[in-house]
Parts: sequence; structure tokens; C-alpha cells
Amino acid sequence: MLDEYVRVTNEAGIISGEMKGYKINGREILVVNYNGVFYAVDGKCPHMGGDLSKGVLEENVIVCPKHHSRFDVTNGKAISGPKIFLLNLKVKDLKSYPVKVEDGEIRVKI
Repeated sequence: MLDEYVRVTNEAGIISGEMKGYKINGREILVVNYNGVFYAVDGKCPHMGGDLSKGVLEENVIVCPKHHSRFDVTNGKAISGPKIFLLNLKVKDLKSYPVKVEDGEIRVKI
């Protein structure tokens, strides 16, 4: 079952500018609709496990609700790390997952 596309939701389930968290094969995955294109990345922040589905989406950037790490949802790259007091720490990139839409269904490759 690994390394195959798994149905997540239907295309209408995530409108443009919206993101939703899903548990797929035991992994927390965040699916984002950015300008009509769907992206999937890890759903937990690598810093301290913040639930990114509870974060803020600013254009193509997700901001972690815990310490405000910022990630590009189109590729999972960390833009900036957590901000704790006056410290700006580094954070690892999120894993990015391939997404395809077939017959109106969003599918993520795990």
C-alpha cells in the first residue's frame, strides 16, 4: 500500500485559499488549495509538532500556530524558523507529497 496514490477528499472539499489536515496511512498530511492547484505536505511542524492545519495560510506560505515557523506549501521548504523571544531558530523542511486530481477526487502519493 506504500508508494501509491490515496484518495483524500473530493476537489470541492478544499476551496482555493483553504487547507485541511488528514491522516493518511498513519501520517498527518496537510492538503492546500493554492490558486486552484493542490499541494500536500507534512501536517506537523518539525520544530515542536505544531498542527499546521490550525496555522495561517498567507498566499503560498503556511505559518505554524505554535512558534510561527513559515513553510512554502508548494515544495515544503522552510522559509523561516520559530521565533521564540528574540531568537530566530532554524527548522527542517516539510516533506512534500505528489498530488493528482482524478475524476474530481484529490489523491496524495504516500
